[in-house]
Amino acid sequence: MQNLDSDLLRTFIAVAESGSVTEGAVRIHRSQSATSLQVKRLETILGQPVFERHGRGIVLSDTGHRLLPVAQEVTARLDAALQDMSQNTIAGKLRLAIPDDHGRAKLSEIIAAFSRLHPRVELEVTCALSTGFPEALEKGLFDLAIYEVEQPGNHEEILFEDPTCWVASAARDFQTEENLPVALFDHACWWRDSAINSLNSRGKPYRVVYSSQSVSGVIAAVEAGIAVGMLGRSSLHSGLSVVNNKLGLPTTPGSKLVMAGLDLQETETREAMRAAIRSAFRVMA
Repeated sequence: MQNLDSDLLRTFIAVAESGSVTEGAVRIHRSQSATSLQVKRLETILGQPVFERHGRGIVLSDTGHRLLPVAQEVTARLDAALQDMSQNTIAGKLRLAIPDDHGRAKLSEIIAAFSRLHPRVELEVTCALSTGFPEALEKGLFDLAIYEVEQPGNHEEILFEDPTCWVASAARDFQTEENLPVALFDHACWWRDSAINSLNSRGKPYRVVYSSQSVSGVIAAVEAGIAVGMLGRSSLHSGLSVVNNKLGLPTTPGSKLVMAGLDLQETETREAMRAAIRSAFRVMA
């Protein structure tokens, strides 16, 4: 009788959660071919496919849906047992700050991965607008923080780079507008400064008709067709279009999502969280 190897289950989970063999391979630090072979080996043992092709990606088969919660429980219990029995168990408290726009998608993944390996660490998480994170970090209010900058400093590790551009609803043409309506961030930040510099360089009238403190708020205004907005290309979808050339707006600087920590000696707890954060954001690149 064949057995289900926990390594095969971890590969299966990585591919299932990312929806792609390529992205799953990145998560477990294997090649795409090695990951595919492990999935095939698992399917051979089960005698049934665990995935089905769907467009450019894959989805779980009926067997995959049944296996996923079992695989997650088994691997989580194995990780917890290893940590509980290890002499190098990490404990303590960690204060993490993550921007709300990225936090919704990534926070649960980061916490799950970290807590599974380090259940004795108490997490204090702030998920909010990130413009104040660097200052709060300098004041010692956080141990680690994730935020966006135009140009990273030496102490800031880049997690993800996102080019910015001017975007409008695909259903609305702003070329005939004499006084261009725009949506901006309402807090002092480099995003707002870059947008205003770009608008001024255009040399034509514009008016701010909508302000928001979040990316989702600016996207809502653009989708509604009431204004154009400067957004990251990662926010684009079929209902939005890039309008830099149409409206004569110059190229805007890219955004860098960075991670930074207290200017103190690195601890095991912070380094473990850094690893969990890198893994969570790696698939965005």
